[in-house]
Amino acid sequence: MEPSVNQWRRHEQQFLCVLLHFLKVQSFLCRILQWLDILDPTTLLASDQEIKNAQTLLQNSQPSLEEQVKDEKIKGALKLTLSSVHPDTGSVLPTVFRASAFTPLAAPLILGMLLPHKRMKPALFWQFLFQSYSAGYNLANGNKTAGKDEKIPLNEVLLLIGAVSYTTCLGIFPQFMVYRYGLNSPAMRTLFTKVLPVPVLAIASAVNVAAVRGSEFAKGIELTDKNGNVVGVSQAAGTKAVKDTAVSRAVLIGTTVAAPNMIVSYLQRTNFIRRFPFALASCRLVMTSLILGVMIPVSFSLYPQMGKINRSKLEPSIQSSTTEDELYYNRGL
Repeated sequence: MEPSVNQWRRHEQQFLCVLLHFLKVQSFLCRILQWLDILDPTTLLASDQEIKNAQTLLQNSQPSLEEQVKDEKIKGALKLTLSSVHPDTGSVLPTVFRASAFTPLAAPLILGMLLPHKRMKPALFWQFLFQSYSAGYNLANGNKTAGKDEKIPLNEVLLLIGAVSYTTCLGIFPQFMVYRYGLNSPAMRTLFTKVLPVPVLAIASAVNVAAVRGSEFAKGIELTDKNGNVVGVSQAAGTKAVKDTAVSRAVLIGTTVAAPNMIVSYLQRTNFIRRFPFALASCRLVMTSLILGVMIPVSFSLYPQMGKINRSKLEPSIQSSTTEDELYYNRGL
């Protein structure tokens, strides 16, 4: 198992997490605090050499939980490694696909995608950009244990292109219906511009994850015991990893679309917006940005990065190869 995977495991056992667990605070809050730290955009300024130096420092020192909390140099190296290095391969991720790059890069794409476009070309353009970035992000941050030394095969490239094309068409479906059939009645416009985009975009984001990381269903992913020893490769674990990540991405996009619509619907009834109706568009953009910023660490925290699965839910060959009740895998992002 790559050292980066062990860093994720140690990070999830930090002193603060142990304290929160002792106080019976759910681990979900602990994961949010971790992601708020990891998503620091200043880590994007680090060079590849600085990231490799941080990896070397952590591998040589093997810091204890206390050192991870108190030693500023160890804390900085840990944050830089977790935000910039793929946990399965140990290689430095492309800058645009690092965890800390998701917020600054995805935010303008989502805002552009949610603008009330009056023509289909700009709607298609922004939807295509967002789905393309999402596909690249999903591919770069997926589980790589089944083929860490392999190049991306042609069938996966074709699947990637198909996933972007399909989710782009699915995402613009509500706007296409309004544009194509001239749905001008208040009820129909509300349905296709405020209600329907929520499930449609959430489903498109989930499908994007599932399609791009489809090889994890077929090939499976590596499972390890509590000591980090590889036990086997499991398709059941791969299915669970992709499913959990797809749900978290659907929650992110669905909430980012739904919450501003509800807030704007309330603001439309206020005296301020009645007096200054042009302020409504600005309010929508601000609300969307704020909700997206809040939901990114929340959605990343819905499931642990180091997933767990009961031995009873695995293939018979793996059940017979270990006596551990729970096994671990990298869920991906």
